[in-house]
Amino acid sequence: MTSGDDADLAVVGSGGAAMAAAIAARQAGAHVVLVERAVLGGTCVNIGCVPSKTLLAAAGARHTALANPFPGAPTCAGGVDLAALVGQKDELVGRLRKAKYADVAGAYGFPVQPGQARFADADSLTVDGQPLRARAYVIATGAEPARPALPGLDEVDYLTSTTAMEQSDLPESLVVVGGGYVGMEQAQLFAHLGARVTLIGRLAPRAEPELAAALRAVFAADGITVAAEHAIAVSATAGGVEVVTATGRRVSGQRLLVATGRRPRTGALNLPAAGVRTDERGFVAVDETQRSTNPRVYAAGDVTGGPQYVYVAAATGRVAALNALAADGARPARVDYTGLPQVVFTRPQLASAGLTEADAQAAGHDCVCRVLDLADVPRALVNRDTRGAVKVVADAATGRVLGVHALADGAGEMMLAATYAIKAGMTVDDIADTWAPYLTMAESLRIAAGLFGTDLPTSCCA
Repeated sequence: MTSGDDADLAVVGSGGAAMAAAIAARQAGAHVVLVERAVLGGTCVNIGCVPSKTLLAAAGARHTALANPFPGAPTCAGGVDLAALVGQKDELVGRLRKAKYADVAGAYGFPVQPGQARFADADSLTVDGQPLRARAYVIATGAEPARPALPGLDEVDYLTSTTAMEQSDLPESLVVVGGGYVGMEQAQLFAHLGARVTLIGRLAPRAEPELAAALRAVFAADGITVAAEHAIAVSATAGGVEVVTATGRRVSGQRLLVATGRRPRTGALNLPAAGVRTDERGFVAVDETQRSTNPRVYAAGDVTGGPQYVYVAAATGRVAALNALAADGARPARVDYTGLPQVVFTRPQLASAGLTEADAQAAGHDCVCRVLDLADVPRALVNRDTRGAVKVVADAATGRVLGVHALADGAGEMMLAATYAIKAGMTVDDIADTWAPYLTMAESLRIAAGLFGTDLPTSCCA
């Protein structure tokens, strides 16, 4: 630390980006302090990945029992005790918050200072009014559910992805506004628990069209009504809520869940005083080194408006810390997004790595694609669940794999191999000639790659 500084690095926030920044800084020998105004751990462990996926697992277990494709091994599923499931979720969250955040902070030796951080000027901030000076700063305050400009919303007791997972009573019916990953997961979560669900919005708007179409069929089979329209107004009714769409369609339900995006948590930071610019949506503007318009202030994670995944937050947090503390003239660290994997935890999962066909074309690639239906995948056949497909995007001239996309049971697990293949510059021939264990869903990647060489059918494992 320099004279007059309280720390080498002050990190505002305590989620994935903040923890990665603090760990990287401590490993470099720096003195670090985290500032957290609310609950330790940020979005992922408290209100995002962990709670939603454990509740999705519970809902999926019930749905599997109801949709059992093996009549010789009958199963059944009764009603749902949502309060018990939420209590089980809360226990897991508390346990992981301690093990993965509080205990880790103690092990690496950085304190977590409670309080609201606010920049006093370009060089210092305060925490609950008390000054805190550091050589550099990392903003990692994350994001929260956005409130859309939807007339009538103020008059309705609506749910967000956060409050929906705190309910003790299962609604009889639910209207979900928003067809992105949060809306899709929450819609299927409540449908599989037994609620009657209507989703308003375009389902999986960024997914490959072949997979989005297959997912629409899955939602229809699950009894989820999808209105691929924009919601334009909301009003309270005697039985709950009514949503009006752009075509005049009226959709009613007992509860309303709004999942139309996220906004950055920056309102209390007084960023103008620090000379930190934000974009038109309020996210902190950063360059490839995670540096803001103030050279002493870096930002990482969801607050920057980048891909909102905890592993991306962690990668950007590490880069932000390394660059914030780097010596003059040092080569800056950067995040390599090549082959970035993404997973939507619907059933089946919707997952991707690398470029979509449209992205590849926009980037100037002359690309070629193949789509493998799961009816041609032995693992899917023995599971008696052939819903979905696998799509591979490749460069037409070289055969290099540019993207892999799948709607399948365990599609997310396939994306690690896909990411490795894309980062390593493998071609479709390389993948087709690489070992794949038989009767796994991952084998579908090898089978799909083989379609580039022939359109003739394959044998079981040939």
